Amino acid sequence: MKCIRCKKKAVITLKRHNAAFCAECFLHYYRNQVLKNIQKNKMFKKDDRVLVVVSGGKDSMALWDVLAKEGYNVIAMYINLGIGEYSNRSQEVVENFAKKNNLPLIVKNIKEEFGLDIYKLSKTLKRSPCSVCGTIKRYLFNKVAYDNGFSVIATGHNLDDEAATLLGNILNWGESYLARQGPVLPQTHPKLIKKVKPLYTLTEKENMYYVLLNKIEFLHEECPYSVGARSILYKELLNELEEKSPGTKQRFLIGFLEKGKKHFKEVENIELKECKTCGHVTTTEECSFCRLTKVSNTVG
Repeated sequence: MKCIRCKKKAVITLKRHNAAFCAECFLHYYRNQVLKNIQKNKMFKKDDRVLVVVSGGKDSMALWDVLAKEGYNVIAMYINLGIGEYSNRSQEVVENFAKKNNLPLIVKNIKEEFGLDIYKLSKTLKRSPCSVCGTIKRYLFNKVAYDNGFSVIATGHNLDDEAATLLGNILNWGESYLARQGPVLPQTHPKLIKKVKPLYTLTEKENMYYVLLNKIEFLHEECPYSVGARSILYKELLNELEEKSPGTKQRFLIGFLEKGKKHFKEVENIELKECKTCGHVTTTEECSFCRLTKVSNTVG
């Protein structure tokens, strides 16, 4: 099979596009997809300070690399979540990449800095580890971005992630979530930093190809706490559909964003307040992160 762009021997096939690429042309396609997403959705400009959320996985490492190579003003942030060897290995991956490429990196450790333990908190609160983890990460990424003058937070969410989230929101008729779903979550309060997803049209496999072709080290294993998560089930179902009908995920997500989203509006206007403890944005008197911290101090 020949590359659709240069006619050399193809090494990568993308069934959803009915296309094949050589290594060089695939990287050209990948970069163009990212730049198109950024420009089309007005995510950020070259003079914006962008905080890139990294975990050590293929998606965030691909995002970090492509934005840095394209000359964007990016600084990466990694949170050590205290999940044993998984967290230690992922931190090593991001630190090695930062050192090798002379890129700035912010590292936070929730156990050392805040005394938080995701497993203990999930058991005490009878919430899933993913729920507790999400609360912590959202708070810290936004706090660091606000405190350090970043104009936007970029995450490595891919097409598979977004399609699975959309399926879950539709199955549960989460109207407010459907109204907000998209590649850009705009700033709705001076202390809530804009969030963007430059990889939302690229698949997990495409991100994998990118890091492999660029010889970028990444963490292969998934978080041990993600076992049994509904998002994994949704991804498996969508993978089956994609296998039988290539392009299903893309049609599902892009079709919703272009045709379906406009039919959903915020269910109610939520009043945003400033947390009485830390001063950051919340819908209650005290934010979820500060409540977690208090619970953690109680259980030890």
